[in-house]
Amino acid sequence: MFRKAMKLIDIGANLTDPVFRGKYRGKQAHPDDLVHILARARASGIVGMMVTGGNLKESAEAIRLSREYPGQLFATVGCHPTRTSEVDRHSNGATAYFTELRQLIDANRDVVVAVGECGLDYDRLHFSGKDVQNKYFERQFELAEATGLPMFLHDRNTGGDFVRIVRENRSRFSNGVVHSFTGTVEEARALLDLGLYIGINGCSLKTEENLAVVKSIPVDRLMIETDCPYCDVRRTHAGHKLLEQASMAGGWAAPDSKKKERWASDSTVKGRNEPCMIRQVLAVMAQLHSISEEDLAERLFENTKAVFFKDIELQ
Repeated sequence: MFRKAMKLIDIGANLTDPVFRGKYRGKQAHPDDLVHILARARASGIVGMMVTGGNLKESAEAIRLSREYPGQLFATVGCHPTRTSEVDRHSNGATAYFTELRQLIDANRDVVVAVGECGLDYDRLHFSGKDVQNKYFERQFELAEATGLPMFLHDRNTGGDFVRIVRENRSRFSNGVVHSFTGTVEEARALLDLGLYIGINGCSLKTEENLAVVKSIPVDRLMIETDCPYCDVRRTHAGHKLLEQASMAGGWAAPDSKKKERWASDSTVKGRNEPCMIRQVLAVMAQLHSISEEDLAERLFENTKAVFFKDIELQ
C-alpha cells in the first residue's frame, strides 16, 4: 500500500543556542553547522520546527532564524520561568518588557506561532523565585489573549500551582501544549481536563514511570519534540530498550555521532541533541502506543497543525 512521506513537526527546538553555531561555553569548537543540522532534520521527515523564545532577546533571535529559513522554522515569543527575574531589570521596567514582546509578535505574525515558552519551574528557583515566576506567568496570558495565539507552556514540580493558574486563565487563550512533560498520570489527566496537549521528548522517557504516563495519554492529545540541544534518548533511560526493539520506519538510521573535537559535517555531535533525533522519540512513543511510526507521525502532525499551524502550509 502506498504511503505518503512522513511529516513531523518539532514543537521545541532551542536553535538559538550557540552550540548550533559550533560554540560551547563561549569557545568556538567547530564550524557553524546549522545548515547541516537543518538538512538532517528535513531528511528525517521534519517539515517544521518551532524555535523556542526563552526571553526577549531569544525571541527576537528565533524570529530572525525563522526569516532566514522561511517555511522550515517558526518562532515562539515569551519569557521562560527561569528567566523572569530579568523582567524587572529591563531598563524601562516590566511594562516595557512585555510591550516589546507584544511588538515582536505584532510585527511578525507570519512566523510567530505561539506565546511562550512560559510557565513555572520550581526545580530551579535559584534563577527566579516563586513570586516572580507566578507574577510574570500571569502577564503572558495577556499576550495570548491580545494576540489570539496558542501557548507553549512549561511546568516543572509546581505542586499544583501551574494547573491552578492555567485553570484561572483558561478562557484567555485558545489552546496550548505543556512541553517536555515529566509529570505523573494524575498531573497529565489534570492538563488534559483543561483541554491542553502534552509534548513528549527524551526527558519524558527516562523512567518506567515516565513510560507508563506517556502510554496513558491519548494519541490525539500528544505532540512531539526534541527540546534540543537537551533531552536526547540516552542508553541509561528506560525508553532506550524500546528504541532497541524498534524498526525505524523508512529505514531511517541515526547519523554517526562524533565528539565536538572530531566534528564532521555529516555527523551529529555527542552530547548535543538535534532535531533529526526526533525519530528516536517517535519510535519509543509508537512502541508504547502499539501503533506504527507512520500512523503515529500522521496523528502528531495533525494535532500540532490544528493548534499552531492552522493557516500555514507545511511542505
